[in-house]
Amino acid sequence: MSEGGAPAACADCLRRAWLIASLAGHVENAVEDSPGNRAQELLALPDEELARALARSRAGEFLGRARALDPERLRQTVEEARAWASCRHDGLLPPALSDLGDRPAVIFGRGDAGLLDELAAGGPVTIVGSRRPSGYGRELATRLGREVGAAGLAVVSGMAMGIDSCAHQGALEAGALTIAVLGTGVDVPYPPRSRRLYEEIAERGLILGELPPGTRARRWTFPARNRIMAALGRMTVVVEARERSGSLITAGMAQDLGREVGAVPGRVGSSAAAGTNGLLRDGATVIRGVEDVLDSLLVTGAPRPVSRARGPALESSAAQVLELVEGGSSTPDALARASGLRPGALAAALLQLELAGYLRTDSAGRFERTTLAAP
Repeated sequence: MSEGGAPAACADCLRRAWLIASLAGHVENAVEDSPGNRAQELLALPDEELARALARSRAGEFLGRARALDPERLRQTVEEARAWASCRHDGLLPPALSDLGDRPAVIFGRGDAGLLDELAAGGPVTIVGSRRPSGYGRELATRLGREVGAAGLAVVSGMAMGIDSCAHQGALEAGALTIAVLGTGVDVPYPPRSRRLYEEIAERGLILGELPPGTRARRWTFPARNRIMAALGRMTVVVEARERSGSLITAGMAQDLGREVGAVPGRVGSSAAAGTNGLLRDGATVIRGVEDVLDSLLVTGAPRPVSRARGPALESSAAQVLELVEGGSSTPDALARASGLRPGALAAALLQLELAGYLRTDSAGRFERTTLAAP
């Protein structure tokens, strides 16, 4: 370990990280239509084999440039990016990363490196999902992030738009540790529109990645970073995902590592929930709320959330309409037929439910349930 317990990646590991960055374009060409598994196979290769597999006749040129890099200049580059770099030789990397056959040579980070100790001890929960979730999915991801954080567990995600960002935001609202794993250099906020969230996580949590500062996103770097997210989490929870989703790649990697995988059930027939419902069909743990996460992990002594937010008391007609929406009636006509209420009474009940936060309307004017619990 480095003096004072500060991150201090060694020269060989730093050169390995910069070698991978120099070959990033060649990796992009090699992975073709399977960036996930193929990239993992390549990243598991030693330097010489990696260079030969990707650069062929120019392998010696890439290896020579990497070996000639001055480690002090590399460390200076990291410092100039307001970042730090840790490798397995300084003893600070989370032990969970050792389960990866293609473990990163270096983890670059922004934020307080001392928080790495909490990653090693606490057993984080990785929360992922669609970049284009429903309103319900966004609300649930935020609540899960908040309540997992309130239970004393760190929240890991990838800072993508949608479910990832909501999970981070929920953890921040709870004052909990959240970790964003990027497919870029840790000094490159991605997506750019999430810069405010990025800065807040860097200030209060951790930004992690395996690529040197300044490295831009490529197609293969996202499934590559997913393996880090899967390894860090004791459990990976998928909130909302379509059939072909990067979140399912993360879930598959977590399963391969022997980690718990959970999924939030969605409406049958909904394309937005096809991936999560498929995970449940294949044996993933049903996640309805933080209690299911904690029960699955059997976290001894973990504090339970103080209370789930509950809404105000409802008149009998509003309670009846809420029950009908929960049962699948979603349009005014369907609710009128099922409830038997007069139009004025039904409109008043729906207005009460919306103002109280129990219902919302989607873009088609249908009513859908929020996550606010009834009294």
